[in-house]
Amino acid sequence: MISFLIFVGGIVLFIRFFIANPYTVVGASMAPTFIENDFIIVDKITPRFSHLQRGDIIVFVPPGKTIPYIKRIIGLPGETVKIKRTTVEICTTENNIEQCNTLPETYLSWVKTEARCGIDEFKVNTGWLFVMGDNRWFSTDSRCCFGLDCYEWSSYEVPFDHIIGKVYLRFFPDFSVF
Repeated sequence: MISFLIFVGGIVLFIRFFIANPYTVVGASMAPTFIENDFIIVDKITPRFSHLQRGDIIVFVPPGKTIPYIKRIIGLPGETVKIKRTTVEICTTENNIEQCNTLPETYLSWVKTEARCGIDEFKVNTGWLFVMGDNRWFSTDSRCCFGLDCYEWSSYEVPFDHIIGKVYLRFFPDFSVF
């Protein structure tokens, strides 16, 4: 019996540390997609072995912080994110020609995006991601360096090595929202 419990415990710990991890959503920054106290499972394998895409929701620890955040990927490496009054534009440059497209944010129930900290244009560095919460009014995100005094350096993004994983599953959602 003891060897069976040790075996099962080893499997559970292996899964928790290397494959998936449970988290509870804290705060309203991802409302209405995730609300406070939603229980989520984070896939730790996908970010390590495949490319994350715009729109993916990730859990990470921002540089200079110790607690995990949950946000949506908006800007990918090499892109420029431009914050307009009600939209977000993603710009790429090829052959010295800038091509900008408005980000379709169908997952938002209301669209009100504002620049924070007086900056409305962000160049995403290689190896980093630009992230924002779905509840733009109440989200501490890449627009203002996660509430840190980041004017000393130019990076407002999340480095790949700070990503814990991609949100895979939500347990016990608030069914009154549906």
